Amino acid sequence: MATKNSMFQCPVEAALSLLGGKYKCIILWHLLERTHRYSELQRVIPQATPKMLTQQLRELEDAGVIERKVYPVVPPKTEYSLTEFGLTLSPIIESMCDWGKTYMGDRIAPKDCNS
Repeated sequence: MATKNSMFQCPVEAALSLLGGKYKCIILWHLLERTHRYSELQRVIPQATPKMLTQQLRELEDAGVIERKVYPVVPPKTEYSLTEFGLTLSPIIESMCDWGKTYMGDRIAPKDCNS
């Protein structure tokens, strides 16, 4: 992941420095729907190992895209939601969803992007 002071060769490189990552866009797609607990994200992204999911969430949090809220309860409760900055990515994620349905629809599980 790029540092805050990184210089990019083009806008696409800049966007990918933020969104690039095996599960980042999938995480954002789910968080566009609503706030999720860590365990819920694990359930809806079963292919992500706990280590990888945690890493991707940390990178998104460090970039200011998502917010992590920890509740002082036992057992621990942690929720993730999009920040105002993260919400600006909504058109990108929705466009990716539309493109996927149009051009890759026959290879997508029945879950719709709007559900």
